[in-house]
Amino acid sequence: MNSKIWLSSPHMGSNERNFVNETFDSNWVAPLGPNVDGFEKDLEQYLGQDVYVSVLSAGTAALHLALIVLGVEMDDEVICQSITFSASANPIRYQHATPVFVDSESETWNMDPNALEDAIKHRKAKGKMPKAIIPVHLYGMPAKMEDIIAIAEKYEIPIVEDAAEALGSTINRVMCGTFGELSILSFNGNKIITTSGGGALVAKNKQYTDKATFLATQARDPAPHYQHSKIGYNYRMSNICAAIGRGQMEVLPARIEQRRKNFEFYKTALKDFPGIAFVEEPEGYFSNRWLTTILVDPTKSGGITREDIRLALLEENIESRPLWKPMHLQPVFKDFPYYGGNISENLFENGLCLPSGSNLEERELERVVDKMTQTIRK
Repeated sequence: MNSKIWLSSPHMGSNERNFVNETFDSNWVAPLGPNVDGFEKDLEQYLGQDVYVSVLSAGTAALHLALIVLGVEMDDEVICQSITFSASANPIRYQHATPVFVDSESETWNMDPNALEDAIKHRKAKGKMPKAIIPVHLYGMPAKMEDIIAIAEKYEIPIVEDAAEALGSTINRVMCGTFGELSILSFNGNKIITTSGGGALVAKNKQYTDKATFLATQARDPAPHYQHSKIGYNYRMSNICAAIGRGQMEVLPARIEQRRKNFEFYKTALKDFPGIAFVEEPEGYFSNRWLTTILVDPTKSGGITREDIRLALLEENIESRPLWKPMHLQPVFKDFPYYGGNISENLFENGLCLPSGSNLEERELERVVDKMTQTIRK
């Protein structure tokens, strides 16, 4: 069998091992340590905009703490982009709050500002002003944050920006992960940089990250003994994971460059095939192209579907994946409110994520394209 081509595998640089070895040599094999502080400073410097960062065990933990910090409680409502990974919505239910899902727009595939405002107006008329809005930068493509922010400010609803897939993406040179009142990042093994597992909470207000850090370390009160006045969580990043993150930050620009090269390779190789479309960057937008994604239109491709291509790649031991199944179609969320049309449903039906790792070799990319070409021509 041919060697496996993964969708997006971890890609270590040359210095991560040095940071980790130093951690072992100094015996900082503990939940906290100098690399935790150092990784937070690295991220703050990279993101700019005078933000503050708390590094945590996962992006999901960051989103959960963001909702707690904003005071989201039982029976509150939180608006969430429908087409996303379930981790964007699950923390809403952790707080026993109600997710209100919103459709995408067709240009960036992210939260539709018109559907967002419709949802707010309708929920307000029902006496339920949402407590937060969670837009997502899908696959590294920034959402229409200028419009979303204007709506959020109009109704005085804070934004929790899900930038889990968008570290390094920008709008008019402003980094994704700095647009929300609170924002979250992910360093899962498949992300553009990884700490094995991990995430970060980003905030413009230091009181938010201070509170999140306090809650993430079991909410221990300042006392010589263990005393707790609030319920806490074991959400802090370990010093070893943070050591990996510090090494990964050194290669982040190169990882973004390679992911964008992957996108251009696919776009050039598949440009002559009708029915294959790529999502393009609006003016002023810069995507890290975490994953290269395509839409397959069977009415233009001679009847070839997304699923035909996915299964053909699978036979070749090549991993690909449909776009995220919208949350309002998921069994666990099917009874919650949804606003918008069928754009997210069409994206799920016809969209495919192609192998996009920054460690892919050209011969591997060619192998993907060759199999796709054979399938489309057949």
